[in-house]
Amino acid sequence: MLTVRNLSKVFPPDNQVLSQISFQVDAGEFIAVIGSSGSGKTTLLRCISHQEKWTSGQLIYNSIDITKPGPWDRFKLGKDFAYLEEKPFLNRNKSAVKNVLMGRVYQAPLRMVTGLSSRNEKIDSMDFLEKVGLLDKGEKKVGQLSGGEQQRVAIAKALILGPKVLVADEPVSGLDPKSTEYILQDLKSLCKERHMSVIATLHKVELAERFATRIWGVSEGRIVLDIPARPLTLNEKMLVFGQI
Repeated sequence: MLTVRNLSKVFPPDNQVLSQISFQVDAGEFIAVIGSSGSGKTTLLRCISHQEKWTSGQLIYNSIDITKPGPWDRFKLGKDFAYLEEKPFLNRNKSAVKNVLMGRVYQAPLRMVTGLSSRNEKIDSMDFLEKVGLLDKGEKKVGQLSGGEQQRVAIAKALILGPKVLVADEPVSGLDPKSTEYILQDLKSLCKERHMSVIATLHKVELAERFATRIWGVSEGRIVLDIPARPLTLNEKMLVFGQI
């Protein structure tokens, strides 16, 4: 599905953040990315989702080389790849339904600008809010929702285009344990039910061990650990984090 070969990223003048990273991602995988602050986790996710340009390397998606996508390729990538930032953009003065609909800017840019939406689009939006357990909060303004609820609105907004790959940077950072569990279980279920691939950075190793199907450990710009998800040994944690 998704193959990356020898990905490197250098920020000028000579700050090498990622070095010769290679991997393959299959449909339905939930990959948790762990590592210390400054290890290159976020930059890796931004490169995978084409939020950041690579310095060198190759990305192949469904047997097509999309290392340097043109305008049409970027349009298609906007439908197949969804990027969820640690603090995603939501309009706090608009309802949850309208925020989710903003995810369809690629399909209906004029309606997104004017704020007009068809009845079917609103039904679709409610369907995705239902998938993340927020059907009853659809007409509430986002600013009135809790942090966990806002993050679930952001996930619904990312999912409404039906992406094949969801890249999420710390999707549960700062959330309470109940919201954290709800969101990660949602993502795990989506991988299984929709065969969507999720690549997410997680700040707690135990969350990666519990919810993911695969764990990448990143250290000094390299993937130093790539294993099926399970409790990590002390040596594996030291490989990723150094002295703990």
